[in-house]
Amino acid sequence: MAPTNQPRWLGPWFASIWLLYLLDPLIYAIQQHKWIGAGATVAFGIWYVGVWIWARQLLHRRITPLRATWPQALVSLGVLIGFGVLMVALIGPKGLAASVYIAVLAIMLLPPRFGIAVAVLDLVAVLSMAFRHGWDSAAGGVGLGVIAASIAVFGIRTVITRNFQLIEAHQENADLAVENERTRFARDLHDILGHSLTVITVKAELAQRLFDVDPVRAREELADLERLSRDALADVRRAVRGYRELTLPNELARARQALNAAGIEPVLPQSTDAVPTELRELFAWTVREGITNVLRHSHATQCEIVLSDRNVEVRDNGRGCDCDTVGSGLTGLRERARANAATVTTRNLTPGFVVEVAVR
Repeated sequence: MAPTNQPRWLGPWFASIWLLYLLDPLIYAIQQHKWIGAGATVAFGIWYVGVWIWARQLLHRRITPLRATWPQALVSLGVLIGFGVLMVALIGPKGLAASVYIAVLAIMLLPPRFGIAVAVLDLVAVLSMAFRHGWDSAAGGVGLGVIAASIAVFGIRTVITRNFQLIEAHQENADLAVENERTRFARDLHDILGHSLTVITVKAELAQRLFDVDPVRAREELADLERLSRDALADVRRAVRGYRELTLPNELARARQALNAAGIEPVLPQSTDAVPTELRELFAWTVREGITNVLRHSHATQCEIVLSDRNVEVRDNGRGCDCDTVGSGLTGLRERARANAATVTTRNLTPGFVVEVAVR
């Protein structure tokens, strides 16, 4: 339904071919010296092609002619009916050929039930005039033409409508895909920066406390701040490039460093070999989100990470939290878990809090 590279004159040319059926009334009017009737026939054909070109231009702009405003549709159809009535009045039964074009335009421009109603009235008018004036020879062929053309054009109209519905559905799917990608990117950026900025804040507070009592250690913490800032920038750049993979060993190393900086004793696994390859990214995100929550909210003195081939736990001995309050980090973790047929469980301990991701 979108514009093609075909020459723009081809469409009007194909539309004009159907005007051959108007040659019979036109030639008859000329032979009978009914010049006004001949002019009405020419005007009828020109108006019909003009309306068709207008409808085609709307189609190229993906504005279906079936949605044309009522004034435009009614004026277009009304003018065509006026020329058709003039043809019948001036040149007799030969002018009934206009009824086929009127039915076609009514079905194309009006809503289905109104278009069909106009086509039926058009057929009734043709048969009534033929019966009243004795135009039996013309009535049969014209009536059959009205019926056949109406059915054919109604089928074309249905195809056009379905095509536009498909275009709209494809566009909606594309918009949803873009929105999902934006949500995914925002979630990843939140997880990356949330963790990194939390660690930077903790280290900055530690460096400030050490500045007067242990300048050497404070200088080391400031150096770590610079390195962490560079790492955060690198993570953001990878996220912008669409790089989403995390490594579980790196996240465990970062967790150890962040917990030590916060004065929290880390109890970490010595190896990640038991974790299947397909779960390593999910478990890495779990470690990152779990450690971020421990640093922000727990006030814990110890944090333990437990790994197995089916689940990962991040537990602390802090004050726990309100499990009904779900942050955007845990929301993102649940979305990732669902994509890997896993579930996220959070619960309070005595004391402490645990985040667990387990594969079903």
